[in-house]
Amino acid sequence: MPARPPGGGHHALAVHEVVLLLETDTIRGLTDDEAAARLARFGPNVLPATARGGPLRRLLRQFQNPLVYILVAAGLVTLLLAEYVDAAVIFGVVVVNAAVGFLQESKAEAALDALRAMVRTEARVVRGGRQRPVPSDEIVPGDLVLVEAGEKVPADLRLARADELRVDESALTGESLPVRKDEVVVPDEAPVADRRNVLYSGTLLTGGSGAGIAVATGAETELGRIHRLVGGAQVLDTPLTAKLARFSRVLTVAILVLAALTFGVGLVRGEQAGQTFTAAVALAVGAIPEGLPAAVTITLAIGVARMARRRAVIRRLPAVETLGSTTVICTDKTGTLTENQMTVQAIWTVGGRYEVSGGGYTPVGEISDPDGGPARTGEDGPLRWSLLAGVACNDARLEEREGRWSVLGDPTEGAMLVVGAKVGLRAEQVAEALPRLAEIPFSSERQFMATLHHGRDGGRVVLVKGAVERVVEWCGAALDADGGTVALDRSAVLTAAGELAGEGLRVLATALRRVDGDEELTEEKLPGNLVFTGLQAMLDPPRAAAEAIESCRRAGIAVKMITGDHRATASAIAVRLGLLAGEPGPGDVLSGVDLAALSDADRPAAVARASVFARVSPEQKLRLVEALQAEGQVVAMTGDGVNDAPALRQADIGVAMGRSGTEVAKEASDMVLTDDDFATIESAVEEGRGVFANLTKFITWTLPTNTGEGLVILVAVMFGAVLPILPSQILWINMTTAVLLGLTLAFEPKEPRIMDRPPRDPAQPLLTTALVVRILLVSALLVAGTWWLFEWELAAGAELAQARTTAVNLFVTVQTFYLFSCRSLSRSPWRLGLLRNRWLIGGVLAQALAQAALTYLPVLNTLFRTAPIGVDAWLRIVAVAVAVSAVVALDKRFGRRLG
Repeated sequence: MPARPPGGGHHALAVHEVVLLLETDTIRGLTDDEAAARLARFGPNVLPATARGGPLRRLLRQFQNPLVYILVAAGLVTLLLAEYVDAAVIFGVVVVNAAVGFLQESKAEAALDALRAMVRTEARVVRGGRQRPVPSDEIVPGDLVLVEAGEKVPADLRLARADELRVDESALTGESLPVRKDEVVVPDEAPVADRRNVLYSGTLLTGGSGAGIAVATGAETELGRIHRLVGGAQVLDTPLTAKLARFSRVLTVAILVLAALTFGVGLVRGEQAGQTFTAAVALAVGAIPEGLPAAVTITLAIGVARMARRRAVIRRLPAVETLGSTTVICTDKTGTLTENQMTVQAIWTVGGRYEVSGGGYTPVGEISDPDGGPARTGEDGPLRWSLLAGVACNDARLEEREGRWSVLGDPTEGAMLVVGAKVGLRAEQVAEALPRLAEIPFSSERQFMATLHHGRDGGRVVLVKGAVERVVEWCGAALDADGGTVALDRSAVLTAAGELAGEGLRVLATALRRVDGDEELTEEKLPGNLVFTGLQAMLDPPRAAAEAIESCRRAGIAVKMITGDHRATASAIAVRLGLLAGEPGPGDVLSGVDLAALSDADRPAAVARASVFARVSPEQKLRLVEALQAEGQVVAMTGDGVNDAPALRQADIGVAMGRSGTEVAKEASDMVLTDDDFATIESAVEEGRGVFANLTKFITWTLPTNTGEGLVILVAVMFGAVLPILPSQILWINMTTAVLLGLTLAFEPKEPRIMDRPPRDPAQPLLTTALVVRILLVSALLVAGTWWLFEWELAAGAELAQARTTAVNLFVTVQTFYLFSCRSLSRSPWRLGLLRNRWLIGGVLAQALAQAALTYLPVLNTLFRTAPIGVDAWLRIVAVAVAVSAVVALDKRFGRRLG
């Protein structure tokens, strides 16, 4: 029994060496007994399940946050004060937040399960000389596995036989075209995408058949390596959660210190311990922003809803805000910046170049002649025969399912079917008009495909398509515009092909040969007898993302393309999208080989400079993201394939394609684009910036009240005065204003030109210096106004309950006026339009009714120890609120900018 084979290296060995290493046979395969023994030794051919905590551990993790600790403390304090309703509200917020986090985390953990599901299939193996079907999880190293078109590869196989084998590896390597496979030995250092003699687990065969020896199963496959990368990728805190955690820790310490100071000062002054403790509790309750977690959750949820309307589905709630912090977008090419649908872009004949409109597999578009008018394809000219060759000499199928067009077979052949269908040459109709009699299939050695057909005039015609050099070499003439033949200018054809290839297009040539009588189709009769009809140039077309990329640049966000495709193809797409300006300069484009050759010291600068990374492996994508994060960048990574999953999970925000993306990519991501359009990312970034701006506005609005309440209590204790506001009244202020006033800021529309600002510095704290100054300014005004009005009411003969009611209403009224100011942290609120946020108007009216109830309803007077006040008291309250608003307006005009 052989030693467990390594996960790689078999591509550099000849087939007979692999056979000796694994003690197998290319004819008879393994015996049943040997297969059973190896299954017991190596284990089933499945990806290992990752050890995870159970549901209870996931639930407990939701409470490990300083902000939650503050909420729990607030709930305990309210219980000590016998305020059971308020305590229930606070604990309700804790439970809701934990439930949301628990559900989100449970969904995110499904990424590895999706990877494991990719390799579950049925396979055909040869054991003891007999072919038999077995479940893919029973394949063992050394098994001889048979494969054919339409099947999924069940394990990593070193090919022993290959008959025109073509494999779609785009989900694994990013290569946009099917890869042709054979048994030829390749160098040991060849990257995964260039190992032509190995079939990789989870990829799809699009053509041909073959047999291979299983050299790696389960966790040892290339897919298993990606599985380990996904499992090992670090899920980072979002900028918001990290900043909130730091803010919460600082706030917790500050509250505890102030509460202890209050209690100590009271005892020193000779106050009773019970009264002093009540004052310290009141200070703690006042300083805790009970509404902040709810505001964060609701603001993020509103952002989720807004993004969903713009075709971006958020899977992890904090990811909404992360988009607003993004400094670099690393985007996959195939299926993200491009359609992942090969499309004929141009056709060249001796009459000139024809342009083709329309993209993807949808057969809608037009062909324009060299003068820009509609091309005529009804006559017997070269354009029509080139299109006929592309449609008739073709083994692919074009299908429409549920409104979406797709190609079964080689995407290159699919592109030729689509361009023919755009001018009415549908495959079914062409097959009836030109029935196929015989064919010479394409092979890498031949580099062409030929088919023999019954002609329309009763004769026969041979149609050929293939590599430009081979087809042109065999052409003795060319078809002219009238359907006649002229001498072929080979240099002109090759020059045109070179120009098309220089645009990043893949070029195929078409030709025909009219056959007399019943002559059969043979390869020997083609050289020198073909008539050149045209060149068809195709490309996986770029999406309409150039404008979105430029918008990201204006917003200070760098965009980098990371792809498994070739350097030339990636560069051509990058130029079309504006990622590169003309010819790439030194360092603008790096390949996987270039990256591997860089030292650790040189890599960060090289990664920062380059805009395109071509032919990179899944692990290199992951390392690129890590390198950018190490430089302090907030990285968004987009992708659709299995090869993108590790980088998607590692990135600060992973963005998967909803239509073309694999389930693995979707499960590893934080956001899914339902339209697969890069431009949607730019819209989502805009929404993310709006979300963070609204959260900042809420914090700027709520903290002065909490700070002011705490300072009012502290001043009272220090001067031995009676408390102007009771703990229960503080809870009333905090809970009602947070819900009725503060949460309306979550609905505030985005301010104009938000995408013209640079991204926030990731190192910038949640509370900037300017923001702290604004908070302290409003807090000081609140404390001064409250004490002045409280003392005024007592001096004017008001009862203590009335004076306290006046102080409570002053806090709420100042908060209401200040709410309008916080709609913009730098601009006048009146310039924003009063009715742009109707939720705010409704919240203010609801808060006014609540304050009227607190002031004049006997039941609330009893519960909160308030009392009715007169009109004159209300006038003084409004006067103080107006004065505070005026000072804030002056600070906006002449102070530091907040945003």
